[in-house]
Amino acid sequence: MTKSILSTLKAVSRPEKSTTPEAKRREKLINRLQIQLEMATAMVNGESYTCYKEKWQKNEETGQQEKVKVAKKVSPWFYAKGGKYYLEVRYANKPLELSKGNHAIEVGDKEHLPTIIQTVINATANGELDKAIEIVTSSLPINKS
Repeated sequence: MTKSILSTLKAVSRPEKSTTPEAKRREKLINRLQIQLEMATAMVNGESYTCYKEKWQKNEETGQQEKVKVAKKVSPWFYAKGGKYYLEVRYANKPLELSKGNHAIEVGDKEHLPTIIQTVINATANGELDKAIEIVTSSLPINKS
C-alpha cells in the first residue's frame, strides 16, 4: 500500500490571532512615524515629499471599479521655533506626553531630525510609549458601529 502525499504533511488547527490592542496601537504609531521620517529626510535633502493612499474609483470609460493612487495630505509633526526644530509625537491627532508636562522633543538642527525620529520609532517598538498612548486613547470617544 502506498502512503498518500497528504499524510506526509502535519495538519494543525488554525492559530488564533495573538495581537493585543497595545501591539496594534504601537504598530499604528510606528507606521505614522515612518511617514514623518520620510518627510523629514526629504526636507533635509531639499526634496518635496508626497504621501499616497490607494482609493477605489470608478473608471468612466469601462464603468468598473479600480484602485488608484491619490495624494494624501499629511501634516508634519516637526516645526521650527527660535532657530531650533522640535518634534511632537502624536497619536489620534493629540500630542503624547513624553514626560510630566512635556509634549515636544528638542531636535536642534534639522539635520538631526531623521535620527531623532528613528530613535522614537525604536522606543515605540520597545513599548516605551505604551503608557502615553493609553492615556491619549482613554480620552477618545468610543465608536459605536
